[in-house]
Amino acid sequence: MARILIPTALRQFADKQDAIQLPGNTAGEVLTELTTRFPDLRKHLYNDEGKLRSFVNVYLNDEDIRYLNKDKTPVSDGDTLSIVPSIAGGATSTEAPPSASSGSSTADDVTLSKDEILRYSRHLIMPEVGMEGQLKLKKASVLLVGTGGLGAPLGLYLAAAGVGRIGLVDFDVVDFTNLQRQVIHGTKDVGRKKLDSAIDSMTDINPFVELERWETALTSENAMEILRNYDIIVDGTDNFPTRYLVNDACVLLGKPNVYGSIFRFEGQATVFAYEGGPCYRCLYPEPPPPGLVPSCAEGGVLGILPGTIGLIQATETVKLILGIGEPLKGRLLLYDALGMRFRELKLRRNPECPVCGDHPTIKQLIDYQEFCGVPNREMTHEPVSGDIEPAEVKAKQDRGEEFILVDVREVHEYQIARIPGSRLIPLGDLPKRLNELDPNADIVAHCKSGMRSAKAVNLMKESGFKRVRNMKGGILAWSDKVDPSVPKY
Repeated sequence: MARILIPTALRQFADKQDAIQLPGNTAGEVLTELTTRFPDLRKHLYNDEGKLRSFVNVYLNDEDIRYLNKDKTPVSDGDTLSIVPSIAGGATSTEAPPSASSGSSTADDVTLSKDEILRYSRHLIMPEVGMEGQLKLKKASVLLVGTGGLGAPLGLYLAAAGVGRIGLVDFDVVDFTNLQRQVIHGTKDVGRKKLDSAIDSMTDINPFVELERWETALTSENAMEILRNYDIIVDGTDNFPTRYLVNDACVLLGKPNVYGSIFRFEGQATVFAYEGGPCYRCLYPEPPPPGLVPSCAEGGVLGILPGTIGLIQATETVKLILGIGEPLKGRLLLYDALGMRFRELKLRRNPECPVCGDHPTIKQLIDYQEFCGVPNREMTHEPVSGDIEPAEVKAKQDRGEEFILVDVREVHEYQIARIPGSRLIPLGDLPKRLNELDPNADIVAHCKSGMRSAKAVNLMKESGFKRVRNMKGGILAWSDKVDPSVPKY
């Protein structure tokens, strides 16, 4: 019997289990047994051709089976199989008004003032850092892509460490839902630009650090110009298009990519594109289809988790600058907060990788929205056929019309806030409970923001339901436009 570990994002399809003992002589046989017991897992692990999806990796102990014998890799009693899917960590939109500014570059010949020597004294008395190392930190330049969950601890600690020049890329504003984890912002900052808030906090910690602001979404048009000005790029992004964009730009520019991602109670960290090591595409050649991997906005995240992963990223960044220790090159660090366990898996550079392989086919940045399959309507938030406004749903209720309002959120979300008259059928349960709904009835589906309910609408239409629509904007829009007494979360 082999032990197979189920990541958080897939446990809802495996009766909430995190580990299962299963029989099988090969990795393929164990996975077949797994998907036989839990059929809903199959579409998340395999494509329509029956091949393991490219954004899902399977490890036997600490080795990727792609570099062993793939699904024919022998499995012995006591072995551990780990399913490692790609994690977004956030929403899928990267659109924002273009606007950026940059400061001047740091001079090569730098010294420490008397005040700086006192400030960094606990570094200076360490032989691994000393005066030489602190000057390396002051000469260094680091770009933080994002000032959210991961960017918050990164910004605070890299500024405190004395990294001489730090660039910040962000275009968002602070809202109350950020404050549970984004410790670089405070209650007084709600409604402010995250860049303004982050720079204030970092300047308060260390006024000797030069901070540069890039108030823009990172795109294929501006990424090379922005990234080329920095020694190290730290990926604190929250969506797949920007992750692939950062990866490709780092490889093309020869910049190390310090990577981190988070979801619920789990995190990942590594260093990509460093000294011939693997890149993000070596681990995940292709992104998951939009909506298949839930975002933190949909699935949640333990507020402390980004602190842990962000600090690991900050540590790796400082190690790279100082040239000390063993960086996370070729190693993927997995963190399980519930079990308080760190695990390490080997990463290999894929010789056939389209961007860092022996014969790369990607030699310039591409359209990453298209590559990740993000529809234009998600970027523009324009209504599509099948959408219904919350006010119209309320009007239908007031008129006494017969229709079914299906809430496809999770049970714990339903306990936070609900729309009167709604019927809870979580999205993961919907395929098994379609028989509870009349396919000829007038049905409106809703979730938190409209993304999961859009999937529910498509599922019902594919199953023969004739009159089904998605409530645009979900319960958040209901709170904004219909009933402000309904809590937002």
